[in-house]
Amino acid sequence: MFSKAERLISSRNLRPKKKDGFLKVISAFSFLGIMLGVAILIIVMSVMNGFRAELTNKILGFNPHLTIKPYSASINESFKSTLKKKYNKLKIIETFNGEGIVMTNEYTKGVLIKGSNNTEFLKKNIIDGNFKNFKKKKIIIGKELAINLGVVTGDKLNLMSSAFMLTPLGSFPKQETYEIAAVFSSGFYEFDQNVIFLNLSETLNFFEKKKSDTSLEIFMDNPIDADILKREIESINQNYYVYSWTDLNKSFFSALKVERNVMFMILALIIIVAAFNIISGLTILIKNKTKEIAILKTLGLSNNSITKSFFLTGFTIGFLATVAGIIFGVVFSFYVEEIRFFISDKFNLEIFPSDIYFLDSLPSKIEASSVGIIFLFSILTTIVASFFPAKIVSKMNIIKALKYE
Repeated sequence: MFSKAERLISSRNLRPKKKDGFLKVISAFSFLGIMLGVAILIIVMSVMNGFRAELTNKILGFNPHLTIKPYSASINESFKSTLKKKYNKLKIIETFNGEGIVMTNEYTKGVLIKGSNNTEFLKKNIIDGNFKNFKKKKIIIGKELAINLGVVTGDKLNLMSSAFMLTPLGSFPKQETYEIAAVFSSGFYEFDQNVIFLNLSETLNFFEKKKSDTSLEIFMDNPIDADILKREIESINQNYYVYSWTDLNKSFFSALKVERNVMFMILALIIIVAAFNIISGLTILIKNKTKEIAILKTLGLSNNSITKSFFLTGFTIGFLATVAGIIFGVVFSFYVEEIRFFISDKFNLEIFPSDIYFLDSLPSKIEASSVGIIFLFSILTTIVASFFPAKIVSKMNIIKALKYE
């Protein structure tokens, strides 16, 4: 593609003489600009991909993939048996959720009380206590809630229900005392500080509800197909309210996608700005090499060869900077949590507060497709930035060039 003479001219251009010291500065800024632009793009995209993947895993970890709630009628046993028979490979469980208030001597907080016989999530995430103790008058709470309340396994908590009890003195909210059987940690800050688990029968008693008031939760092997299953169930019986995990988090993930695209466009400007340095550098280089270019043309070197040699000069800078940026960005993304911890520890800075970002650690997921897109974008920008200045050579007049030298 490039002849030996073209490569030789390009290599000479990449090693400017002392009198061309300013070109070294421009070349250095071009290289650093593109390298940092590519690296920052990879780091930001990796963190945002990791953030999305981690949140999706957390959401799918403790939330059902599909929920069926009573709407105009209670969920009858006939519908349950039909559902279990038709979708016998899916995990279908009964559940009831309600809001309540947890009280200690010094602290009161509103919580979501989740009654369910789904034990898989709890067994995987217990960090203190034993799931076997999860029996009558026992509860399991999140790590953050335990810290806020200042309680540990074996302590007792008072729960106030949204249901009211009739007494000779009037209606009063129902209250019960429960012992903490275990503490779980999902890694999702909001969930760990706002959810309390009871077994299903205990929850129904606490809220003065019947089994006919329960909802159904469905867990699938492939949660991506939740919306397809949702439409199938709606066609079986339209008296129930059916929604999937994507319905609950649609706006959230849409916002993440928009933010990711906007961040890419904004940070891509770094590479474009750095590419302007290649344009200015090559333009100055060509002006400084006017005499040499005219002599090369006189010796018989074609306009196309000279254009290609100067194009190769700019392309080499951009290509090497892109490769260096990819290496730096991938390595940084791979160790981003260690780097965050080091900076936080040394400078006492809270870089990734879990109460704002919902996660305990800074996630990072390097996707080959994202790296490939960034690589292609940087290379295409470099090609465009190198091509236009190089075309100036073909318009150069040999006689005028030699006359004024």
